[in-house]
Amino acid sequence: MSTVTKPNHIGRKISRIRELRDMKQEALAQALGMSQQSISNIENSETIDEDKLIEIAKALGVSAEAIKSFSEENVINYFNTFHDSQGNFQSNHCTFNPLDKVVELYERLVQAEKDKIEYLEKLMKEK
Repeated sequence: MSTVTKPNHIGRKISRIRELRDMKQEALAQALGMSQQSISNIENSETIDEDKLIEIAKALGVSAEAIKSFSEENVINYFNTFHDSQGNFQSNHCTFNPLDKVVELYERLVQAEKDKIEYLEKLMKEK
């Protein structure tokens, strides 16, 4: 039994786009005038009628072609690569090491705790 996802499973693509748009099956069903169960059946279908695909695409705010060509890799690439209004390439990569920031925060928290202890010890000595 293979668990490999077929790359052209339209139903899964619809489901993933719907999830990325933060839309529940019920909301999509209402927009299309059908039941939530019908949406579930569509999302489990490997193929779908072209006219129905166009309706669903419209409800999701994308083109039918966007659904057909959807892939997780393309989404990741889209968010990692941006172009400004003049068409110039901009890369969205961290310019710092996130681990260094975690260590820096930890060191600041430790220092704050040491300062509290020192202050409390000073108060205790005054009594």
